[in-house]
Amino acid sequence: MTQSDEIQHGESSDRPTEVKVTLRGPGELADALPYLLGFQPTDSLVLVALHGEHGRFGGRLRVALPEGPEEWPVCAGRLAECLVRNSTRRTGRPDAAVVFLCQDPAEGERPSDVVERLRPLAQRLRVACGELDVPVIEALCVSAGRWWSYCLPDRTPSPAEGTALPPPGSTEMAVTAASVGLPVPGPLRDIEARLRPSAADDHHKQEVALDIACAELLPRMLTGDRVEEARRRTLGLARAALERFRAAPRLDEPVRADEQDDALLDEDEAAVMILGLQDKAVRDRAAEWAEPGQADAAVRLWRALARRCVGPYQDHAATPLTLAGWVAWSTGDETEARVALRMALDLDPDYTFARLLHTSVNEGLDPELLRRSMRQERRKRVLGRAALHRGPIGPAGRGPAHRAPKGRRSRTRR
Repeated sequence: MTQSDEIQHGESSDRPTEVKVTLRGPGELADALPYLLGFQPTDSLVLVALHGEHGRFGGRLRVALPEGPEEWPVCAGRLAECLVRNSTRRTGRPDAAVVFLCQDPAEGERPSDVVERLRPLAQRLRVACGELDVPVIEALCVSAGRWWSYCLPDRTPSPAEGTALPPPGSTEMAVTAASVGLPVPGPLRDIEARLRPSAADDHHKQEVALDIACAELLPRMLTGDRVEEARRRTLGLARAALERFRAAPRLDEPVRADEQDDALLDEDEAAVMILGLQDKAVRDRAAEWAEPGQADAAVRLWRALARRCVGPYQDHAATPLTLAGWVAWSTGDETEARVALRMALDLDPDYTFARLLHTSVNEGLDPELLRRSMRQERRKRVLGRAALHRGPIGPAGRGPAHRAPKGRRSRTRR
């Protein structure tokens, strides 16, 4: 069996270099999965569409493994329909599909136990795709650094101990990715850890600060004549924090970088920003900070605020997570964008902004379209504010227009 895929990379975003990679056999297919997704999946069900005679990779779909067998029949049918529908809309109807089930053993469980426990789910997915005339040509279980095939013929059964994944960096996919400068994908749990509070930290001070800010800020946000004051305060704190993040040295090691960013925010200002960002107008203004000179600092700020949403305020993380996803997408990091937006939708499935962005990322739209729209809105706002301060202009453009006599104004109005 041979599959081919294309890694796109290049110095110019307009004309990326396309490098074809041929994968031979289930082992290289399992090894390529992190490069297809941008991370090493854990507790994941992945479907990948294949196109053409040589099995060119198309759309891919990843979800968390369904919790119980009672969910498997409905889940399998919906996922198969989703893969076929989205692939057809983007790149044409798929000719085949590949299934990956990824889960490490629980305590006291062997990898082979995981394989057998998930075998009925693999079969459900094969049947669901087959009913849509999209045959599953390979279904793999990946667990504890080994892989098993659910599709091997009876005469060549998969060994009970499975087959070890190829050594890191030894496959053609890994070598090609390294040659074009693509980083080695990290575990999904590491990306998620940068976007949620640490279980090891004491969050009592931050929770108290959120309680105080809620008691102070919420009445202002619900009062018409004071809401603008609350908005200005939130945006002022956010801009000041953004500048501190821009001035801080860039660290490439994620743990140290996040520790540095956390130290740049105190509990009180973080609490005000978290609550203030729940206002749609504030959020939309903050979303404008996705230009090249601001984006790196902005995504770090939104990550840091998402990590501060603790205790009963965990659901408030939907907004900073969505902002982090938007800025990550706008800078080309679709992996973090998908993870952040999916986490936001897990907290609030009806959050429209997150749903629209998540759909846009998965549809392969250009984030520059949204960024251009935000620039236009910002320009209108600036011009409107300038006109308000300047006042009406006379016919010759020499200053304020003369007031018309009261009676003439009345007749004109009538």
